[in-house]
Amino acid sequence: MRFIKYPAMAAAMFAAATAIAAAEVTITIDAARPGPVINKNIYGQFAEHLGAGIYGGIWVGPESAIPNTRGWRKDVVGALKNLQVPLLRWPGGCFADEYHWRDGIGPRGGRPARVNSTWGGAADSNAVGTHEFFDLVELLGAEAYVNGNLRTGSPQEVVDWIDYMTADAKSAPGQLRAKNGHPKPFKVGYFGIGNEAWGCGGYMDPARYTKLYNEYQAAIKARGATAPQLIASGGKDFDLTWTEHLSKHAQGDPAGITVHYYTTATGNWEKKGQATGFGEDQWFSTLQETLKMQGIVTSNLARLDENDPARKFKLILDEWGSWYDPAPGANAPFLQQQNSLRDAVLAALNLHIFHAHADRISMTNIAQMVNVLQAMILTEQDRMVLTPTYHAFKMYVPFQDATSLPFKLDNNPQYTLGKASIPTVSASAARGKDGTLYLALVNTNPREPADVAVSVAGAKASSASGAVLTAAAIDAHNTFAAPGVVAPAPFAAAADAGKLVLKLPAKSIVVVAVK
Repeated sequence: MRFIKYPAMAAAMFAAATAIAAAEVTITIDAARPGPVINKNIYGQFAEHLGAGIYGGIWVGPESAIPNTRGWRKDVVGALKNLQVPLLRWPGGCFADEYHWRDGIGPRGGRPARVNSTWGGAADSNAVGTHEFFDLVELLGAEAYVNGNLRTGSPQEVVDWIDYMTADAKSAPGQLRAKNGHPKPFKVGYFGIGNEAWGCGGYMDPARYTKLYNEYQAAIKARGATAPQLIASGGKDFDLTWTEHLSKHAQGDPAGITVHYYTTATGNWEKKGQATGFGEDQWFSTLQETLKMQGIVTSNLARLDENDPARKFKLILDEWGSWYDPAPGANAPFLQQQNSLRDAVLAALNLHIFHAHADRISMTNIAQMVNVLQAMILTEQDRMVLTPTYHAFKMYVPFQDATSLPFKLDNNPQYTLGKASIPTVSASAARGKDGTLYLALVNTNPREPADVAVSVAGAKASSASGAVLTAAAIDAHNTFAAPGVVAPAPFAAAADAGKLVLKLPAKSIVVVAVK
């Protein structure tokens, strides 16, 4: 038997529609051939100073009547801890390239308020700065990914910030940090040099950005052992010129090169589609658009393989997720949208793609964590609701730092609408850190269930247990009034006559431990 090596989604088509309907999908996992480890940072999060992404969403201040820990909402922090958030990117995004770190240190009452010119002209009090961010990171047990200001900053400003965060307490920057309440150095895992330099980060071409990146990295490299790993800001979508140029000319040892890709329902940025109230046409088109991530990843990795045979560069998807038209009456620049079952399925499909390339993808950051775009959590004053995407991420926690496993997926019918088709079933398999074999499955078809026969090469699969996420409507979503419309339910299956079949409901995600 020939196994497909770490596939994101394999497909086998039958000629007749009746045969498709009758076919049983089969998946055979080769548990004896472990693949690369799925870096837990693939489950990274992103919090930008944007709308209620931070202020009100997760930060309320220590004087708030909303229960908080040093200003951070206890309910939101508690929910995020259940996701085992491995890494958090901050302060942007586009906001990073207008952010000056000195505005966000010292007593909060004395910090200058600034206009957030990038996102709607709202006032930013700078109540959340370096110390507050690292307090949140510590509360979450996460690693820090700080994005530096390239567009309106300077190499010296970036160096000073890194010194402030990481220098010994006996140094002048360390003494200032201690004066502001933190004698010990902060641990900065990653530092990004700018963001989206092709757009809000400076409207540059790859050559100009690479030259600036090299200047910044040379200055930062002088900080020695305390310097964080650097991340180079790359391109978007299928534009390979950034990966091409950076992989040839970036100096030093960047931890990776970024790519951004957002999924719309239409493929048209002028009219992205609705977050709810859509029909099956936009269910299908959204999933079809999100599956383009596979081509984006493979084309960028092919360019890296060509220019970087030593594989020192990793690919980092530090902005991805769904982006729809603003809700009627919403403040458009705040990018708040509802989050439906469709978004959970979209997230799972992307996670399968990232797992499939775990050898070269070291980090991804869904946009964004709270109240913005494809958020984990929505808040309104003292209320909080968990989104379907939150539940999907919770179901996939066992895949963090798990060892990917190759598998063969056969008889996978196409889900067809009109003249277009996508595979019905998507899968990912891994051996968890606890030694358990985990299998994740998605049924993209919103009308038809799918039966998946599971076997493990060289062993007997006797049972499977875990959770299923589905709902009655394709745009089902959770609200403050009805927070449990989309929530995981227990899922279990036992082998019958030596055969283990998982019955996937229509439009569902299933994650199970296989025994």
